[in-house]
Amino acid sequence: MQLATGENPVTPTPQPTPPGQPATHVPGAWEPLTLESAFEAHHALIFRVAYRMTGNAHDAEDVLQTVFLRLASRDAQSAGIENAESYLRRAAVHASLNLLELRSRKDIPLEGIAEPAGRAGQTDLREVLRLAIGKLDRRSAEMFALRFIEGHSNPEIAEMYGVSTVVVAVTLHRARKQLQKDIREMGGVR
Repeated sequence: MQLATGENPVTPTPQPTPPGQPATHVPGAWEPLTLESAFEAHHALIFRVAYRMTGNAHDAEDVLQTVFLRLASRDAQSAGIENAESYLRRAAVHASLNLLELRSRKDIPLEGIAEPAGRAGQTDLREVLRLAIGKLDRRSAEMFALRFIEGHSNPEIAEMYGVSTVVVAVTLHRARKQLQKDIREMGGVR
């Protein structure tokens, strides 16, 4: 299975090389990326995203495995992925949100968050925040995670979703308001 990498969909495509001449590389052309090289290049990023979302290494490893298993099971004939890093980052956020959503529905506590002594209140708030994010609608939760956990700007998120920055700003505002309400109800903020 191969993924296409690169930012610009209008990059030139290499022409066939005449027999007896060395192959030439067209600068900026998409390079094929195998599943193995995608894993090698991006597994640490996916793990970090998942760890920040879920709060523990065990769940981050589960998310990492889920992302690459889903990628491996994609139809070989399906369209190539233009930007593997962006695609995999969003897939990690999505898989992490699935886990958080499952926990919020089942009231399964997040575990394994090791914090230094004296920071137990912060750990509890983080756990409550993760559960509250799991209760948001999918699009709001993804945008919230991309903005406030991953640090992407509103214009970057707008480009990822193919919407305006106003839509992103409104979605984030509503998500923050809903999170504040849910966190208060869960007893995370007094």
